[in-house]
Amino acid sequence: MAYLTTFYWGWLLASVLLGFGMGWISVVQHGEGISRKWRWALSALVAALVAAALARVVPGRFGYWLDLGLIMFALYLCGCAVGSWLRDWVVSRSAPPA
Repeated sequence: MAYLTTFYWGWLLASVLLGFGMGWISVVQHGEGISRKWRWALSALVAALVAAALARVVPGRFGYWLDLGLIMFALYLCGCAVGSWLRDWVVSRSAPPA
């Protein structure tokens, strides 16, 4: 983990900033989202990938890429959450009182 953060700090920072930007934009966009069935399938996929990374099932270069991808995905989601929260806070603060 320390190896990944030492050598790929730029890519990790870029994933956080990209997530922040997408979170900032997403408050304005109100889409339908995904269905409950797809949500469960995607959650199961992410859980399986995290379990494979923790159990070190995938060896070598592909395991390294899996770890890096999961870290980048987690940082992207954290950036999305922070960007969305800040945008909501800014918009609600500047709205006229009802």
